[in-house]
Order: sequence, then structure tokens, then C-alpha cells
Amino acid sequence: MKLAQVVEDYVAWKRSLGFRFRTAGKILGTFARAAGPVDILDVSEQVVAGFLKRPKPPIRTSWHTKYYALVGLVRFALQRGLLSTSPLPFFVPKRPEYATPYIYSTDELRRILDGSKILDARNRKSGQAASIAPLTFRTLILVLYGAGLRLSEALALTVDDVDLSASTLVVRNSKFFKTRLLPIGPQLSSTLRHYADNRLRLLSRPPSANTFFLRRQGTAISGQLAERYFRMVRSYLGMRREDGAYFQPRLHDLRHTFAVHRLVAWYRQGADVQLLLPKLSTYLGHIGLAETQHYLTMTPELLREAGRRFESYATLEARP
Repeated sequence: MKLAQVVEDYVAWKRSLGFRFRTAGKILGTFARAAGPVDILDVSEQVVAGFLKRPKPPIRTSWHTKYYALVGLVRFALQRGLLSTSPLPFFVPKRPEYATPYIYSTDELRRILDGSKILDARNRKSGQAASIAPLTFRTLILVLYGAGLRLSEALALTVDDVDLSASTLVVRNSKFFKTRLLPIGPQLSSTLRHYADNRLRLLSRPPSANTFFLRRQGTAISGQLAERYFRMVRSYLGMRREDGAYFQPRLHDLRHTFAVHRLVAWYRQGADVQLLLPKLSTYLGHIGLAETQHYLTMTPELLREAGRRFESYATLEARP
């Protein structure tokens, strides 16, 4: 069977299981084109090595992303008798640690919100302000933090998805094509109402998209543009990591911050955290607790509150 056909069958199979499989699908499509119109049995170790290329220090996650995309394809082919041996390299360099989440403090969150004012500053060359108005940027930040949304989920919200009368958000077709209904608190609901009342006044032309968050030009906001302006604000504030992490603070870290701050609040309230964790997992749109645990970075504040809870339990156990 031709390699291109095997790739097509494998990608279709993964997507039938509910995976979007965008990145891996693109990688495998590129691999099939690079290898040419060959039978999968003719895919040699040299062909694979030429596609992967020898990794050079420092090892980047991109090499492993390509490698593990090929691992899935080869496993698929072996299980179906399309291959008898694997053409993948035997030696695999150690994968760098996944980007350690950055947990913002409440003071840092306030600084980011205040720092959004620079988006109104005019560009020296074009004489134009940023494409995202400060109010839009602040509201986006508060939604990412207050509801723990992924950036793509927040930017995909439509006007109809934001039900302010019921204080709920509808997140449609997110990861694994899931849709979920999220209740939101009164403060976030008030913030969204203020933006909803003023969003059209921020535009330089009538909206051409039904998304809730809009650029000044009336079009939808891309994730790339949102990240660009976040880096601009972060640079203006001088907010940097000094722990040697690969990534500087990101918009996605607001989702991690939401999870950690929620856990800290539950500890302080004396709530049953173990009972509430599955609910947090559902709220975040995770398929299991293992995925949620990745979000729960152990910060000094969280460690302190967990320690207090353990101390109270230990004290009760020690009583006669």
C-alpha cells in the first residue's frame, strides 16, 4: 500500500475517534510528500532520518512532535500487517520538559489589566492604535482567568454563546469536539455585560463577524494577534520569568492560574477538595483528572494551604 494512502487512512481513523489531529496530520502529510510516491514497505530508516534530521542541542520539542507523529503511524501500520519492522530510529534523545506553567499572582493580574492602556497608544509609523481596544483586551483577560477558558475557546465565543441573563457561557466544539455550559460568577458577568454594552462603540466599521470579541475593524480576533498584544503588554510591564523556563508568561497560563487559585480558595473555605476536583475537571473541559493535575502547579501559596489542611487532619487524628 502506498505511504500516502496509509497516512490518509490513519488520519481518518484518529479523527473518527474524536481527535482533531491537526498538527500530527500536517506533519504526516509533509512526511508522505517528502518520501514521494513510495510503498510503505519501502520507507527506510534513511528516509525517516532524512525527514527527522539529526537533533542538535538544545533539543527542541518540535523534533519529538514529528517523531511521535511517526510513531503513531508506524504502530498503526504494524498492527494492520502493513509493516513487519519499524523504520524509526532506535535512539531517541531525551525530550525537554513540557513548558512549566506560570502562575500569576493577583497583583500581576491587576498590572496586566492596567497595562492594557498602552494598546491605545498610536504607532509612530502608522499613526494607528492597536487592533484590539484596551477594553476588549481587559475583558478577554478576565474571561480567560475568570472562566478558565482556552484562548481558542474564548475567541470563538459568539454573541449568542454569552448569556448574561443566565450568567452562563456556552463553549462549543472545543477539544475532542466537546460542548459545555459554564456558569460564571456575578463579577465576571458584570464585566461581560459592560463589554457587551460598549463593544460596538469601539469599532471603526460595522462588524463582519458574530464573535463576541472583536477587533476595532469589526472582525474576529485571531489567537496569533491576541498573543502578540499580550507580549506587548508584558514587555511594557517588564514581566519576565527568571527560572530558566523555555516560555515566558503566556495567555494560556491564565487557565493554569484559574485552576490553582480555585484550589487555594477551596482549601481556605475548608471545602472537600477531593470531592470538588472532578467538578473542576469537568468545568475545564478535561476528559479525566490526570489532565487536570497537570494544571495544578504546586505554588508556595497552594503548598501552604494544603499543609494547613493536612495539619488540621493530623491534629484531629491525634485526639483521643
